[in-house]
Amino acid sequence: MENAPEHRDRRSQVRATDNNREQAATMLGEAMATGQLSHEEYSQRLDTLYAAKTLGELDLLTADLQLDRQVVPAPTGAPVSYAAPSGEQEDRMFAVFGGAVRKGAWRVRSRLRGLAMFGGIELDFSEAVFESRQIEVHMIAVFGGVEITVPEGVEVRSKGSGIFGGFDVRGGDTPDPSAPVLVVKGFAVFGGVGGRPRKRKR
Repeated sequence: MENAPEHRDRRSQVRATDNNREQAATMLGEAMATGQLSHEEYSQRLDTLYAAKTLGELDLLTADLQLDRQVVPAPTGAPVSYAAPSGEQEDRMFAVFGGAVRKGAWRVRSRLRGLAMFGGIELDFSEAVFESRQIEVHMIAVFGGVEITVPEGVEVRSKGSGIFGGFDVRGGDTPDPSAPVLVVKGFAVFGGVGGRPRKRKR
């Protein structure tokens, strides 16, 4: 315990990566979704987030929030990896004034989180390789959009909501019991999260 203050001080001076900023932005989005932040507070903190240079500055933006946190370790000199650590099984996407796409034969982890703000996210599961029987997709769209393409036979359980926006993700009419299940959560504020079924290529 004697080294805890020293560890925190070292972490506060470590330079933040784009991946660190993505994780902090997702936390702020979740805080707004649960009513901890107003839309104005969310926008102000997001502006500060993009200007942050260190992990300490990012920590200050989320220190007063009740969140399911994932501690980002300080780098040790090894190359930065954007894949989820072994056992985490979580992937993240981030689109701000731009776009992010997942399509083709990409590997889908058991949890996928995404934030689209003044930008768009495209998720095409038609040729994807699923690592889990049930996939949790948590999408937040703020003045942005998320488009999801669901392959034939995959069951969709949509549990999101729209706030001055739309949240409508649907699968096919005849789910295959052996196919994966997509549980789509999140919210859309002045934006949209939508999904449609499409037959898998033979």
